[in-house]
Amino acid sequence: MVKKKTLVIGASENPQRYSNMAIKKLALNNHPIVAVGNKAGIVDEIPIQTEVLDTADINTVTLYIGPKHQAKYFDIIASLQPKRIIFNPGTENKELELLAEKNNIEVVHGCTLVMLSTGQF
Repeated sequence: MVKKKTLVIGASENPQRYSNMAIKKLALNNHPIVAVGNKAGIVDEIPIQTEVLDTADINTVTLYIGPKHQAKYFDIIASLQPKRIIFNPGTENKELELLAEKNNIEVVHGCTLVMLSTGQF
């Protein structure tokens, strides 16, 4: 299985948040993770940073923040040139989708957790 370095935007230490579950499941599947959230923290030894510091070889960006909080990441995502962006339920954003398409980034409407569980990640 190809390991896909994944940027999780909206990472949280709260174990009831889907971003937290996704970080754990990505780690379980040995995908390298860059976790970014509002507050610095840690999830199963994966540090949560408050800004995107590790920008090398990001394959996938998975979103866990609503559209009104995404704008500050537009330029960062475009500069990373990931292969795809996963819009988890509730994160859909037409403006970011258009930016992604303009930069030849695949847009996926799905759930990272389901994709990992079904081997579609």
